[in-house]
Amino acid sequence: MLTPWGLFLCQLVINTSYHVIKASLCLGGSDIFATVSENSPVGEFIANLSIIGDPTGVNSIRLCLTGENANWFYLEGRTIRLNSSVLRVLDRERQGSVLMAALTCYEDDIIQSEYRVIVEILNENDNKPKFFEKTIQPRYISELTAVNSVVFTVKAIDADGDTITYIIDRALPDASYFRIDLPNSGKVILDKPLDYETKTQLQLVIYAVETNTKEWYNTSASLTVHVKDGDDQYPQFLPCTPISQDNKHTVVCTNPLYTVNITEKDQDMLLNFSPGPIHAEDGDRSLDTPLLYSILSGADKNRFQIDNQTAEITLTRRVENRHLTPTFRLRIMASQLNDPKKYSVATALVRVLAENRFPPLFNRTTYKGFIVENSSPATLVSTYGNEVLLIQVIDQDFVDGVNPKMHYSLPPTSATTALYHITQEGVIIAKTDRLRPFERHFLEVVAMDEESGEVAKASVDIELLQRGQPVPRTPFGEERLFRDMDVRMAGGIMGGMLLLLVAILFLLIRWAKRRRRRDPARRGAVILGKHPNVDLHEPCHPLQAP
Repeated sequence: MLTPWGLFLCQLVINTSYHVIKASLCLGGSDIFATVSENSPVGEFIANLSIIGDPTGVNSIRLCLTGENANWFYLEGRTIRLNSSVLRVLDRERQGSVLMAALTCYEDDIIQSEYRVIVEILNENDNKPKFFEKTIQPRYISELTAVNSVVFTVKAIDADGDTITYIIDRALPDASYFRIDLPNSGKVILDKPLDYETKTQLQLVIYAVETNTKEWYNTSASLTVHVKDGDDQYPQFLPCTPISQDNKHTVVCTNPLYTVNITEKDQDMLLNFSPGPIHAEDGDRSLDTPLLYSILSGADKNRFQIDNQTAEITLTRRVENRHLTPTFRLRIMASQLNDPKKYSVATALVRVLAENRFPPLFNRTTYKGFIVENSSPATLVSTYGNEVLLIQVIDQDFVDGVNPKMHYSLPPTSATTALYHITQEGVIIAKTDRLRPFERHFLEVVAMDEESGEVAKASVDIELLQRGQPVPRTPFGEERLFRDMDVRMAGGIMGGMLLLLVAILFLLIRWAKRRRRRDPARRGAVILGKHPNVDLHEPCHPLQAP
């Protein structure tokens, strides 16, 4: 007979056995460790459950997935599958490298067991490198930056963790300014000097390339490099006179020669130079450093003074004798205010002239010229009477009216001026082979006094005659008038001469009659053939005293 204690132990054994049998369907399971590749399709197999019971059987059990990543899985019997979709793709770079959930087994709504589900997401090379935006922003680099120095660094990241190499696209012309010595560093090095005056902006393309994958995914970034002006240029007097140009299209200039004319009576006046005004600019145009002007030599004891900011030159006192000092040569320096060692020097020439009282004048406002058709490439333009057309001005400041400093020119006012050339003697030469008969051209002749700058103008009316056509002797209408006048004058003269001869003959006859009556001896002498002043008798000589 069992004791109460023995009865209790027996009941405990019976109850325990009953629960083991009852919960045996959730037994046999374990924690699940599995792997799945990112971008796997929906329903991708994850793992099989090792529990005894079948959730779809008669004595069913209930399985539940819980936890942060439980929604990435679903149960299909005793199989766990991936719960992805077209709109929700498993991405290791977004979800992380591991998905974790809990699998709970219920029997009669009583938790019988709980297992961990740990799924590692396997990486696939599905991302391209991507530059950090702040590393590919426009760059500003001074032209004074030393060659071989690191000017900037680019940085890209690959979400798949691949190794990235940086490469400069050498197809662009500006790529020659830069290089990358350590391909994985992204450090861009200046490979040759920059020059703001030659190029102010550079374009660069850099690639970030995966080098440890078979796909070799890459991405590119375009960078703009702005070259900042550095203080490396000296002042330059204007206007610039180009003398050469290098292969970088950099123009090399020389300083101009400034000139001005004064007279002996001039004093206390600003000088207007040509080309003018005297002015210099900092060679680094974007810096535009202020300049100071000074006269290095030729000031002649302050006869000439310069404004150190505007470069205006003043003549303070008159020149006593222009024959002793016909010219003054001033050496003018423009230096940077912040760096006097950066300077430039130009020459200003002051010429002392005699007082100019009379302007140059043409003796007529319009000249008439003719050209006869011929095959010669060049012909002198003639005027009436087939004389060479000579165009000259008169300057009464000279005794003979001829100013040796007078310069003649034909301004390019029309297409016809290209057909003519005027010499400094005032002779016009025409390109005959390019002219046609019956054409008529009007030219403007400008005569300029190269010393005083005074100008006189005249026009030339040129008519092209057909081959063989004579050049008129006088202006139209005047020749006929002169011809008629000549005929009338000739008739009048002939009539007057005839009357004069008749009168003279009448007077001679009367005079001869009177002589005959008064001098019979003369008449006899004439009859004897003697000269009337010869005596017919021997002369009587008087006796002379002994």
